[in-house]
Amino acid sequence: MNADRMERTIEAIWRMESSKLVAALTRMVRDVGLAEDLAQDALVIALEKWPASGLPDNPGGWLMTTAKRRALDHIRRSKLRDQKYVELAHGMPLYTEDDVDQAIDGEIGDDLLRLIFMTCHPVLSPDARVALTLRLLGGLATDEIARSFLVAESTIAQRIVRAKKTLKTEQVPFEIPSRDEIQGRLSAVLEVIYLMFNEGYSATSGEQWTRPLLCQEALRLGRVLAEIAPAEPEVHGLVALMEIQSSRLRTRVDAQGEPVLLMDQNRAAWDWLLIRRGLAALDRCRGLGRPLGPYALQAAIAACHAQAPAAEETDWPRIAALYEALARAAPSPIVELNRAVAIAMAFGPAFGLQMLDALQDEPALADYYLLPSVRGDLLVKLGRDVEARAEFLRAASMTRNERERALLLGRAANCESAP
Repeated sequence: MNADRMERTIEAIWRMESSKLVAALTRMVRDVGLAEDLAQDALVIALEKWPASGLPDNPGGWLMTTAKRRALDHIRRSKLRDQKYVELAHGMPLYTEDDVDQAIDGEIGDDLLRLIFMTCHPVLSPDARVALTLRLLGGLATDEIARSFLVAESTIAQRIVRAKKTLKTEQVPFEIPSRDEIQGRLSAVLEVIYLMFNEGYSATSGEQWTRPLLCQEALRLGRVLAEIAPAEPEVHGLVALMEIQSSRLRTRVDAQGEPVLLMDQNRAAWDWLLIRRGLAALDRCRGLGRPLGPYALQAAIAACHAQAPAAEETDWPRIAALYEALARAAPSPIVELNRAVAIAMAFGPAFGLQMLDALQDEPALADYYLLPSVRGDLLVKLGRDVEARAEFLRAASMTRNERERALLLGRAANCESAP
C-alpha cells in the first residue's frame, strides 16, 4: 500500500474509532481534554508504525489498546494512589479482538452515551455543547463543524477550547444523569445525535459520500435515548427520522461509490424493516398527544418519501405543507431552501426559483454549496442551461466532498453539451 493510500486509510479508521477511544479514555482519566490528547497520541503512533508494519488485523482494537496504555502511563506519572491504579488496570482491561463484536451493545456504547451527556452539561453554552460533542463523538474536524453551523472556523475552535476547560474546572461527572436531570440536556443531546447522523448521511468532506457507521452509531444512541426518555415525543421523532433515512443508505451510492440522488434510487432496495421501525416510532411520537416538533416533522417528510411506491407518486404538496410547518417550528435558511425544493416539485420550478432568489443574500448560505446546486437544478428544468452550468460550477467550488464535487461537475458538463 503506497503512502498516500495508507494515510487515507488511517484517516478513515480514525473517523470510525476516535469517538470510542475518547469515551473509553474519559472514563479512565475523567478529563475529556486529556482523553482526546491521549487518543491523538495513539493516532500519531499508528501513523508512525503502520506504514512500515502494515495495517493490524483489528485496527480499532490496536488503537484502543495503545490509547489505554498511554492512559495508564499517564496515571503512573501522575502518582495516583496505588490502589486506584490497580483498580483501573484490572477493572478496565485493554481492548481485545473479542471486544469488537460486542462494541455496539457493550460498555463502549454506554461510554459514548455518557460522553454525550457530559459534553451537553448545562455548565456549557448550547453552542459549545454541540460543537464539543461533534468534535469528540462525530470525529469532525473544526472546519467541518464550522460548516455545519455556518459560522467561522475560529469561532468553533474557541468554543471547543473553552468547553474543555469548563468541564475540567467544574469537574462535570462522566455519567448518564438521573431522569429528572435529563430534561435540561435533552435538546442539546438530540441536536448532537442529529448532526452526527447527518454527517454520516452526507459527509462534509473526504472521498466517500456517506459514512454509514456514523449513521449506525447515531441511530443506536437514539434508540438507547428513547428507552431512557420514553415520554419525550421529540426523541421518538428523531429516532423515526434516522430509521427512515437509514433505510436509503445503501441506495445513495452505486457500486463504484458514486452518488445516486433520491429520485433515481431503486426503492425496491430500500430497507423496509427500517422504514417500518421508523413509522412505528413516528406513531409513538404522535401517540403522546403533543404537537409535532422539528424532528417529528422531518420524520413525517421522510415518511412521505418512504411511502411513495415510485418517485413520481411522491406527495409533494403534503411535503411542502410539512416544510411550512417546520419553518414555523424551527425557522432557518436551510429549512427555507428545502421548502423551495418542495414547492418547486409540487407547483413548478419557477415558483421554487423565486423562493431561492429571495435567499441569495442570506449570509448563512453564502458558502453553502446546496444553494447554487438546487438553483442549478431548477434552472435546468426551466431550460436555462447556461445559467445552470454556472450554478453547478459554483456549487462544485464550494463543496469539500470529492464525490459531490464530481457529481456537480458532471451536471455542469451535461449543461454544456445540452442542445
